[in-house]
Amino acid sequence: MLKNLIMAVLIAAGGMNAAVAADAEAGKAQYTPCVACHGANAEGNPALNAPALAGQHAAYLTRQIQHFQQGVRGGEPRDTLGRQMQGMAAVLGSPEAVADVVAFIATQPVPQTAAIDYDKRNGEVQYNASCGACHGAKAQGNPSLNAPNLAILDEAYLRRQYTNFGEGIRGAHPQDKYGRQMAMMASMLASEKDVNDVIGFILAQ
Repeated sequence: MLKNLIMAVLIAAGGMNAAVAADAEAGKAQYTPCVACHGANAEGNPALNAPALAGQHAAYLTRQIQHFQQGVRGGEPRDTLGRQMQGMAAVLGSPEAVADVVAFIATQPVPQTAAIDYDKRNGEVQYNASCGACHGAKAQGNPSLNAPNLAILDEAYLRRQYTNFGEGIRGAHPQDKYGRQMAMMASMLASEKDVNDVIGFILAQ
């Protein structure tokens, strides 16, 4: 009875994730539909517009899967890739399945990113001025600030998401609190050169 009461309180408080015991081995089986795009080791595939998942913070992955399931992310008509993910996220029909998949992803090696040419000085200055306070000095993210790890992500994905936030394709949903914050930050970089240099800095970490 007490266990059920605690579970109910956690769910009511939005703490479902804390109440779900994750099973990485079960998550491996649940992850099978994700392999075609995100890779067997969750390393991502830029050619398929699929970002790396390995090395990402568990809370962020959980939140994004839930947002796809709930239509918070991917509901904007221009977000064709997000709509695809809505369908895939729906396959994970329970909080337990989501927790298990996230636990499996956490067991995978962190992928390496491909570097690009960029102005190192400008990239470091612009990144620290606009991104570093939340995403960390090495773009490693900060779970306590709900800021994801950027250093694991590929160039195309970083560009696309920055553009999506800036154009209201992502972060416009009223329930996407942290997405709205990023939508505001997406105006901080004044030029394409600054965007390129910041991405170059992130990829070099």
